[in-house]
Amino acid sequence: MSGLQRAALPALGAAILFGASTPFAKQLLGIGSGSSSPFLLAGLLYLGSGVGLAIARLVRDRGWQSVDIPANEWPWLGGAIVFGGVIGPVLLMLGLVTTTAATASLLLNLEVVLTAALAWMVFKESTDRRIILGMLLIVAGGAVLAWPTGDASASGIGPLALTAACLAWAIDNNFTRKVCTSDALFIAGIKGMVAGCVNTVLALSLGAALPAAALVSTAMVVGFLGYGLSLVLFVLALRGLGTARTGAYFSIAPFVGAAISIGVFGEPTDSRFWLAAALMGVGVWLHLTEHHAHGHDHEEMTHGHRHRHDAHHQHHHDFAWNGLEPHTHVHSHPRLTHGHAHFPDIHHLHSHR
Repeated sequence: MSGLQRAALPALGAAILFGASTPFAKQLLGIGSGSSSPFLLAGLLYLGSGVGLAIARLVRDRGWQSVDIPANEWPWLGGAIVFGGVIGPVLLMLGLVTTTAATASLLLNLEVVLTAALAWMVFKESTDRRIILGMLLIVAGGAVLAWPTGDASASGIGPLALTAACLAWAIDNNFTRKVCTSDALFIAGIKGMVAGCVNTVLALSLGAALPAAALVSTAMVVGFLGYGLSLVLFVLALRGLGTARTGAYFSIAPFVGAAISIGVFGEPTDSRFWLAAALMGVGVWLHLTEHHAHGHDHEEMTHGHRHRHDAHHQHHHDFAWNGLEPHTHVHSHPRLTHGHAHFPDIHHLHSHR
């Protein structure tokens, strides 16, 4: 397995978990249709993410440990929480009020396009025609799955609000890239907690009633896996792949959800499913077989993340080390010039002339 394929595994894992959560969330919504709302269910899913990851941190760290995030990264994390955990969900709810589900699903495919556009044009992440074509094929597959088959209409500001929600999440994705070397459990957990509180409070203020305890607990478990663990893997993928490529892999989630709906819940299939599968399959293949190699410079850098002592991590340790890899600690990179196949991970953010 190549380095690129290993780096892609967290992104594909995030997409599989998030995509799998959709049909299960739909089943939960059907069970509680008499007393709950989609907005309250979203809040419970996010709360399950935040609470579950907080417990995971406590178990991992054997108690409460303060998070070590550099001072210059807190504004990026704060911005990601505001755009992804507050603005995005609020705009989504506003848009869903006056937009059909099919139209909303189609519009939400804009997130990957806007994420990539911001990464390339604003944050100067590198790309090439192969990656752009692969992303467009994956997005096209999502559009095929979500394309309305009956009379679908939208009125008022619904589509505009959904487009704005996609932009908010695109900003969130690019801001999260700025802090992706920090603790992924903390980043995903605090985003889930904020989004859960915002969605739940708004749903209750709009008149939603809390469902039965069994439905609440089940929704939170689904949220922990499909939103929490998925977001942890998404942050790890940002670290290893960059924003645009991670977003492209993640956008196969609708196909995963459709496949589970067909295979597990017996929903009927049609030609759209197989066309989407073909488009997404070719798009992912174009990404997985990417080969981007040239001479490049590494500037001096100090940061901390999980690593092995490869060509980019030749450093001394100022603590007793047991020789086990990978491990995590703050370390420095000297200036280095070399050439090899790579992609825009946290060590390859150089410009291309």
